[in-house]
Amino acid sequence: MSERPPLTEGVYYILLSLYEPRHGYGIIQLTEEMTKGRVKLGAGTIYGAIKTLLDRGLIQPVDDDGRKKEYVITSEGKQMVEHEISRLMELFENGIRITRGDKID
Repeated sequence: MSERPPLTEGVYYILLSLYEPRHGYGIIQLTEEMTKGRVKLGAGTIYGAIKTLLDRGLIQPVDDDGRKKEYVITSEGKQMVEHEISRLMELFENGIRITRGDKID
């Protein structure tokens, strides 16, 4: 597998938010809810990220039925999230081991 750069926290939460179809404001709301208000995404950030994620094939639009445009994560986007979770788990586990004084093999 080729190396993938780490996701920014904002992009990570945008991708997580799109496991179900959502529009931009829904992404903002869910991100704030998941992070208990710690991460606040602005509209400019959201719509710039959506364009980039669309261009990279990590999300796709849901059929437009006249409502606000909604997006959903693609299978490639899900792979990216799974890779990021593995990376973060390694980071977390190494931090726990070091702070507990465990020996690194």
